Amino acid sequence: MAATQEVKPSNDTAVGTVVPRGGFIAAALTVLAAAAAVFAAQHGFSAYVVTLLALLFINAALAVSLTLTNGLTGLFSLGHPAFMTIGAYVAAILTFSARRKGSMLPDLPEWLAATELSMLPALLIAGLAGGLVALAIGGAVLRLKGHYLAVATLGLIIVVQGLATNWDGITRGGAGLSGLPRHVNVWWAFGFLVFVVALTWRMKFSSLGRAMMAVRENELAAECSGINAARLKILAFVVGAVLAAMAGALLSHLISVVTPKTYSVLLAFNIVVMVVIGGSGSITGALAAAAAITILSESLRPVEESVGLYGLSQVIVALCLILVLYLKPAGLFGSGEPAVVRRLFSGRKEP
Repeated sequence: MAATQEVKPSNDTAVGTVVPRGGFIAAALTVLAAAAAVFAAQHGFSAYVVTLLALLFINAALAVSLTLTNGLTGLFSLGHPAFMTIGAYVAAILTFSARRKGSMLPDLPEWLAATELSMLPALLIAGLAGGLVALAIGGAVLRLKGHYLAVATLGLIIVVQGLATNWDGITRGGAGLSGLPRHVNVWWAFGFLVFVVALTWRMKFSSLGRAMMAVRENELAAECSGINAARLKILAFVVGAVLAAMAGALLSHLISVVTPKTYSVLLAFNIVVMVVIGGSGSITGALAAAAAITILSESLRPVEESVGLYGLSQVIVALCLILVLYLKPAGLFGSGEPAVVRRLFSGRKEP
C-alpha cells in the first residue's frame, strides 16, 4: 500500500482565507485613527488650516482616481479638470438658492430654477453627469493612445471651459457662481477620500484590476487571452470621470465659488505630477505625492506674495518631477504598494 502523505495548506491558501479579514480590520482601525487625527486637527487648529486639510484630502482623492484611470490601464488622460468643472456646475446649480436662480440664471428651465437640493443628492447627480459625458466621448477619445489621447483630453478641458464661459444664462459666464452654500467641510473631504481609496484598492486587487494592468503592459497579448481591452478602458475612464466630477462638486462647495477657469490645465498638470511622482498605479504613492505637493504649494504662497515671485511653487514642483524622473523613472513606488502596506491591508503579493 502506498504511504499516505499529509497535505498541508499552502501559504497562498492561508493568505486567501485569513488575511482579507485581518486586512479589513487593519483598514478600519487606520480609518478610525485618521478620523481621530482629523477631529483633533479640527479642534486644535485654525479654520484656515482645517480648510487646507480638506483641500489636501480632495487633492489626494483626485490623484488616486487618476491612478485608477491612468495607472491601472496605461491611459494618458488629462481630462480630470473638465469633469471637475462639469460636476462643480451641476452641483452648484442644484444647491443654489431658488430665490436667486431666477435673476442670476434666467435660461434655466422652470423646474430646475425651483429645485434646491441638499449636498448628497447634488453630489451623486454631479458624479452621474460626469460619468455620462465620459461615456459619451469615451468610445471616440479612447481610440487614441499616448500623447494623442493627452491632447484630446486637454482639448476637452478647453471645450468645457468655453461652454461654461459663453453659456451665460446657465452658468453666469466668466463671472461664475459665487456665494454657494458651504455644505462641505473637512469631514466630507475625508469621507470622500476614504471612499475613493477603498474603491480603487478593491478594483486594483481583483481580477478586474489584474485585467486592467494586463492591458497596460501589453494590450495585444491581453486581448489574445480574452480580455476586452476597449471595455476596460472605457470603464476606467468613466469611473475616473465620476470621481473627478464629485471632487469638483465638493471643492466648489468648500471654497463657495466656481468659475470656468477654477479647474484649469494647471490643475491637470498638478494631478498628473502627483501620479507620476508617486508611481503610476501606486495608491500609496499617489497619496504621499498629493500630500507633499499640496503642503509644498500652500506653504510657499506667503513666500511668493512677500517676494513677488508668483509661480515659484509650480517651478519647484516641476523641478521635483524632473528629479524623480531622473532618479526613479517609475516613481517612488512604481506601480505597486510598499511591502508593509500590502501585508497590512491585503496580505497578498503585489500583482
